Amino acid sequence: MRAEKQYLISEVDNYLKKSDYVILANFTGATVSDVADLRSKLAVEKAEFHVVKNSSLRVAAKALGLPDIEASLSGPTAVVVGGKNSPGVAKILKQFFKEKQKFAIKAGVLSNKLISSKDVERLADMPSLDALRAQLLGLLNQPGTAFVRVINAVPQATVNVLQAKVRAAGV
Repeated sequence: MRAEKQYLISEVDNYLKKSDYVILANFTGATVSDVADLRSKLAVEKAEFHVVKNSSLRVAAKALGLPDIEASLSGPTAVVVGGKNSPGVAKILKQFFKEKQKFAIKAGVLSNKLISSKDVERLADMPSLDALRAQLLGLLNQPGTAFVRVINAVPQATVNVLQAKVRAAGV
Protein backbone atom coordinates (compact mmCIF):
# COMPACT_ATOMS: atom_id res chain seq x y z
CA MET A 1 0.00 0.00 0.00
CA ARG A 2 1.26 3.45 -0.87
CA ALA A 3 2.56 5.63 1.96
CA GLU A 4 -0.05 8.37 1.31
CA LYS A 5 -2.88 5.88 1.52
CA GLN A 6 -1.47 4.32 4.67
CA TYR A 7 -1.18 7.79 6.23
CA LEU A 8 -4.83 8.63 5.42
CA ILE A 9 -6.01 5.32 6.88
CA SER A 10 -4.00 5.85 10.06
CA GLU A 11 -5.47 9.37 10.40
CA VAL A 12 -9.01 8.00 10.13
CA ASP A 13 -8.07 5.20 12.52
CA ASN A 14 -6.95 7.81 15.08
CA TYR A 15 -10.25 9.70 14.67
CA LEU A 16 -12.31 6.56 15.20
CA LYS A 17 -10.42 5.63 18.37
CA LYS A 18 -11.29 8.94 20.06
CA SER A 19 -14.71 7.89 21.32
CA ASP A 20 -17.23 5.09 21.61
CA TYR A 21 -19.41 6.72 18.98
CA VAL A 22 -19.00 7.88 15.38
CA ILE A 23 -21.56 9.94 13.51
CA LEU A 24 -21.31 9.96 9.72
CA ALA A 25 -22.52 13.07 7.93
CA ASN A 26 -22.96 14.32 4.39
CA PHE A 27 -21.71 17.88 4.03
CA THR A 28 -22.66 18.61 0.40
CA GLY A 29 -23.08 22.34 -0.16
CA ALA A 30 -21.39 23.35 3.08
CA THR A 31 -19.02 26.30 2.98
CA VAL A 32 -15.73 26.59 4.81
CA SER A 33 -17.35 29.03 7.26
CA ASP A 34 -20.19 26.54 7.90
CA VAL A 35 -17.70 23.82 8.78
CA ALA A 36 -15.68 26.21 10.97
CA ASP A 37 -18.87 27.24 12.78
CA LEU A 38 -19.83 23.60 13.35
CA ARG A 39 -16.37 22.74 14.63
CA SER A 40 -16.51 25.59 17.15
CA LYS A 41 -19.92 24.42 18.40
CA LEU A 42 -18.71 20.83 18.69
CA ALA A 43 -15.64 21.97 20.64
CA VAL A 44 -17.94 22.70 23.60
CA GLU A 45 -18.52 18.94 23.90
CA LYS A 46 -14.88 18.16 22.98
CA ALA A 47 -16.07 16.60 19.72
CA GLU A 48 -14.42 16.91 16.31
CA PHE A 49 -15.66 17.09 12.72
CA HIS A 50 -13.34 15.57 10.10
CA VAL A 51 -13.80 15.16 6.36
CA VAL A 52 -12.55 11.73 5.33
CA LYS A 53 -12.20 9.63 2.21
CA ASN A 54 -14.76 6.83 2.04
CA SER A 55 -12.11 4.27 1.09
CA SER A 56 -9.94 5.21 4.10
CA LEU A 57 -12.94 5.13 6.41
CA ARG A 58 -13.96 1.73 5.07
CA VAL A 59 -10.52 0.21 5.73
CA ALA A 60 -10.08 1.84 9.17
CA ALA A 61 -13.58 0.84 10.32
CA LYS A 62 -13.02 -2.75 9.25
CA ALA A 63 -9.62 -2.83 11.00
CA LEU A 64 -11.21 -1.60 14.26
CA GLY A 65 -14.03 -4.11 14.03
CA LEU A 66 -16.80 -1.55 13.63
CA PRO A 67 -20.11 -2.71 12.15
CA ASP A 68 -20.57 -2.64 8.38
CA ILE A 69 -21.04 1.02 7.37
CA GLU A 70 -20.74 0.34 3.64
CA ALA A 71 -24.31 1.47 2.88
CA SER A 72 -23.54 4.92 4.32
CA LEU A 73 -20.36 5.48 2.31
CA SER A 74 -21.72 7.19 -0.77
CA GLY A 75 -21.01 10.80 -1.56
CA PRO A 76 -18.91 13.08 0.62
CA THR A 77 -18.49 11.82 4.17
CA ALA A 78 -17.43 13.47 7.39
CA VAL A 79 -17.07 11.85 10.78
CA VAL A 80 -17.94 13.39 14.13
CA VAL A 81 -16.08 11.82 17.06
CA GLY A 82 -14.76 12.67 20.50
CA GLY A 83 -16.14 13.75 23.82
CA LYS A 84 -18.06 11.61 26.26
CA ASN A 85 -21.54 13.08 25.82
CA SER A 86 -22.91 11.53 22.63
CA PRO A 87 -26.46 12.88 23.21
CA GLY A 88 -25.01 16.39 23.61
CA VAL A 89 -23.08 16.06 20.36
CA ALA A 90 -26.16 14.71 18.59
CA LYS A 91 -28.17 17.73 19.88
CA ILE A 92 -25.58 20.13 18.48
CA LEU A 93 -25.58 18.35 15.11
CA LYS A 94 -29.36 18.19 14.89
CA GLN A 95 -29.77 21.89 15.69
CA PHE A 96 -26.94 22.96 13.38
CA PHE A 97 -28.10 20.78 10.48
CA LYS A 98 -31.64 22.08 10.93
CA GLU A 99 -30.41 25.68 10.73
CA LYS A 100 -28.05 25.24 7.78
CA GLN A 101 -29.90 22.57 5.80
CA LYS A 102 -26.65 21.78 3.97
CA PHE A 103 -25.67 18.80 6.09
CA ALA A 104 -27.36 15.48 6.68
CA ILE A 105 -26.72 12.66 9.10
CA LYS A 106 -26.05 9.42 7.24
CA ALA A 107 -25.72 6.98 10.13
CA GLY A 108 -23.83 6.43 13.34
CA VAL A 109 -22.03 3.84 15.38
CA LEU A 110 -22.74 3.85 19.10
CA SER A 111 -21.05 1.34 21.40
CA ASN A 112 -20.05 -0.72 18.37
CA LYS A 113 -23.61 -0.92 17.01
CA LEU A 114 -24.77 0.64 13.75
CA ILE A 115 -27.59 3.16 14.24
CA SER A 116 -29.66 4.94 11.61
CA SER A 117 -29.96 8.68 11.13
CA LYS A 118 -33.37 8.49 12.87
CA ASP A 119 -31.70 6.83 15.86
CA VAL A 120 -29.14 9.66 15.98
CA GLU A 121 -32.05 12.14 16.02
CA ARG A 122 -33.67 10.19 18.89
CA LEU A 123 -30.35 10.34 20.70
CA ALA A 124 -30.41 14.11 20.23
CA ASP A 125 -33.88 14.28 21.78
CA MET A 126 -32.69 12.62 24.98
CA PRO A 127 -32.31 14.85 28.04
CA SER A 128 -28.83 16.15 28.77
CA LEU A 129 -26.53 14.34 31.16
CA ASP A 130 -27.17 16.96 33.85
CA ALA A 131 -30.95 16.62 33.41
CA LEU A 132 -30.68 12.82 33.71
CA ARG A 133 -28.63 13.19 36.88
CA ALA A 134 -31.24 15.56 38.33
CA GLN A 135 -34.01 13.08 37.47
CA LEU A 136 -32.08 10.27 39.14
CA LEU A 137 -31.54 12.33 42.29
CA GLY A 138 -35.25 13.17 42.29
CA LEU A 139 -36.10 9.48 42.09
CA LEU A 140 -33.71 8.66 44.92
CA ASN A 141 -35.19 11.46 47.02
CA GLN A 142 -38.81 10.36 46.43
CA PRO A 143 -38.82 7.21 48.61
CA GLY A 144 -37.50 9.19 51.59
CA THR A 145 -40.19 11.84 51.18
CA ALA A 146 -42.90 9.19 50.79
CA PHE A 147 -41.63 7.40 53.90
CA VAL A 148 -41.83 10.59 55.96
CA ARG A 149 -45.37 11.21 54.69
CA VAL A 150 -46.44 7.69 55.73
CA ILE A 151 -44.92 8.09 59.19
CA ASN A 152 -46.54 11.51 59.57
CA ALA A 153 -49.95 10.29 58.38
CA VAL A 154 -51.01 8.66 61.67
CA PRO A 155 -50.24 11.66 63.94
CA GLN A 156 -51.71 14.03 61.36
CA ALA A 157 -54.90 11.97 61.18
CA THR A 158 -55.16 12.06 64.98
CA VAL A 159 -54.72 15.85 64.99
CA ASN A 160 -57.38 16.21 62.27
CA VAL A 161 -59.86 14.06 64.26
CA LEU A 162 -59.24 16.06 67.42
CA GLN A 163 -59.68 19.36 65.57
CA ALA A 164 -62.95 18.11 64.09
CA LYS A 165 -64.21 17.11 67.58
CA VAL A 166 -63.26 20.50 69.00
CA ARG A 167 -65.12 22.27 66.18
CA ALA A 168 -68.15 20.05 66.64
CA ALA A 169 -68.17 20.74 70.39
CA GLY A 170 -68.06 24.45 69.65
CA VAL A 171 -65.10 25.05 71.91
